[in-house]
Amino acid sequence: MRIAVIDGQGGGIGRVIVEKLRRALPKEDVEIIALGTNAVAAMNMLKAGANEAATGENAIIYNAPRVDVILGTVAVLVAHSMLGEFTPAMAEAVAKSPAKKILLHLNRSNVEIVGVIPEPLPHLIDLMVEKVKSLAANSLTTPSRG
Repeated sequence: MRIAVIDGQGGGIGRVIVEKLRRALPKEDVEIIALGTNAVAAMNMLKAGANEAATGENAIIYNAPRVDVILGTVAVLVAHSMLGEFTPAMAEAVAKSPAKKILLHLNRSNVEIVGVIPEPLPHLIDLMVEKVKSLAANSLTTPSRG
């Protein structure tokens, strides 16, 4: 399973996601690609255990359709989010990607999702990792669509 973790600014949320994924999933079954809007974000996710890291608009546009799962915050669907680091082309690439998107509902982009129960960020990341573990387990038992 190929997982893209997308983050910007300092990469703090992405770093925690990668760390928790590495502890929860077998390394040989999962490839984590850190996609940062900038070099600092990408490097922090790489240090946390991502297999590879890439930076910038083209890296996100290129990799979004080539992964099975995209992880990040709801900001990865919002043009000009992350203090302007996330471009409209990046948001479009993520939205159009056939990958399963598992996103944290943080309200930093002035987007509120009705019906979602507010939880502390660490709890949300734990729920995200559990969802990915479930997907990974199912992908190992389901024949590929080759």
